[in-house]
Amino acid sequence: MRGRTWLAPVMLAAAIVLSACGGGAKDFIADNYSKTSQDGDVVLYSSKDPVGTTVSRIVDADEPAARSADGGNEYLRYDDDIVTVSSASGGGSTIKVEDIDGTYRSGGYAYLGPGFNPGSPAGGSSGSGGSGSAK
Repeated sequence: MRGRTWLAPVMLAAAIVLSACGGGAKDFIADNYSKTSQDGDVVLYSSKDPVGTTVSRIVDADEPAARSADGGNEYLRYDDDIVTVSSASGGGSTIKVEDIDGTYRSGGYAYLGPGFNPGSPAGGSSGSGGSGSAK
């Protein structure tokens, strides 16, 4: 079995690499914050930290494809989710994770700021879906 002495170090290295690959922002939030409610594809979490600290932790765990701020809210766009962090009454912050597979891609969000295409309901006046892309 002398020819297979390389196998154990390779398997150990593969295990380390795989364990370092996180499950993204959604898993980070679920593992680090308290779930307060869920309604379909929308899950709310609470954080004891203010908005800025909470957003920094999430971004450090998984860099979003786009990021915007508006009126004290921070929006983080990932491939399949929009994460909104806002101030909670009584301190801390609220984290809302929304699955965007259908709603966002069809132009269902009115405005999420720069980097969030489509920036308004795609296709124009009726608000019906269009050809926007949520990269």
